[in-house]
Order: sequence, then C-alpha cells, then structure tokens
Amino acid sequence: MAKVSVIMGSKSDFPIMKQAVEILKKFQIEVEVDIVSAHRTPEKMVDFAKNAHTRGISVIIAGAGGAAHLPGMVASLSPLPVIGVPVKSSNSIDGWDSILSILQMPNGVPVATVALNAAQNAGILAVQIIGSTNPELQQSMLEFKNELKQKVLKDAENL
Repeated sequence: MAKVSVIMGSKSDFPIMKQAVEILKKFQIEVEVDIVSAHRTPEKMVDFAKNAHTRGISVIIAGAGGAAHLPGMVASLSPLPVIGVPVKSSNSIDGWDSILSILQMPNGVPVATVALNAAQNAGILAVQIIGSTNPELQQSMLEFKNELKQKVLKDAENL
C-alpha cells in the first residue's frame, strides 16, 4: 500500500493537519507526520523533499500558515504530487496570505491546493490519487462518497 507524508511548518498547524491523518487512517493508508519548516529548518526541508520518493512516499500533504512557502518549496524539489493546505495562523492576514502563497505557483511547479484549513480534503484527495491505480482503494472511496450522499438525503428527510 502507498504511504503519505503529512508535513507542516510548525506544531501549531497540527490541530488542522490531524484531519488529513485521520482520513488517511480511515482508508488504512500508512501515514507519517513531521514538522518541516521551510524557514527554520531549510536543510531538513530540502533533504525531505529530495528523498521522500526514495522512502516509499506516494503523496505529500504540506500545511503551512503565514507566508506558507513549505508546499511550494517541497514541490520544487520533489517528483511527487504535493497537496498544499493553507492554514490560518496567528500571524495570518485572515488566511489569504497562506492561500495565495500556496495557490499561486509558477508553471512547472504545481501544488494542488485545498481550501483554508481543509486538511480533511487534502487527505481525501491523496486517497483519490492513490486510488486511481488501486481498485480496492477506489472502491472504498466510492463507498465513502455514497455515505456522504446518504447522510445528506437523511438530513433532508429529517428537516
């Protein structure tokens, strides 16, 4: 089974990023979690990004707040798909700085970007990426989507 790495710029990002970890575990995908700061531990970030694919990682989910350089810098160095999670941090400008820092990548360095604080969606997207070549995982995703549908139908019925 594939392995996903969930990284973040600081410990304060973990309450948001744990949503990605939880969804990955729900789908029984092996996950590693680490703090990798683009600004405070740049050497660690470079080593991580250059070598993640050699360690069996299939997708990287990178969350960051403020200037939010982590997802883009990792994407610039790694051949793996990177999903960026903009995190509204204490020094944030309502999260817009994080969103734009992750979203506005130059051609050649794509970062799939989810909504502000939407780490769960990043986890779901990672599952879908891996599921595109794994029929069993793809079936689990179809069941998950059906559960979402059934919940909405039940909620509508109970209005």
